[in-house]
Amino acid sequence: MLEMAREFHTEMVAHALRGFPLEACGLLAGSTSSDGTSAVVHRFYPCENAAASAKLYTVAPRDHLRADRDAESNGWQIIGVVHSHTHTDAYPSPTDVAQAPDPGWHYVIVSLRDDEPSVRSYRIVDGGITEEPVEVPGLD
Repeated sequence: MLEMAREFHTEMVAHALRGFPLEACGLLAGSTSSDGTSAVVHRFYPCENAAASAKLYTVAPRDHLRADRDAESNGWQIIGVVHSHTHTDAYPSPTDVAQAPDPGWHYVIVSLRDDEPSVRSYRIVDGGITEEPVEVPGLD
């Protein structure tokens, strides 16, 4: 399970909308449970999509370094990545799976396909995709 405050959910969706028609991306910092099954987001870092593409994303290295340093200075770790799908469902593409860098990360996708953006999170381990609940207190 991935838990985040409403403000981070709102920031992720807004960043995705600002990036349209290109895919937008960002990083999540937070803390993970001792068994690794759940995490709490403490900050969302909007990042530049260095690929400048509507079909794939690459977190700009300087943005990744900035997020990593800030997270470390706050006692957090980078726990996941967020990116948008501009015209498809919030489900990892084969490219997303192939590029998943860390089996411990949470992979959040913001789909802009429908009138209302949707946010879903996945764990990607050895090519296997497992959806996990996203808990946002106060979000209807």
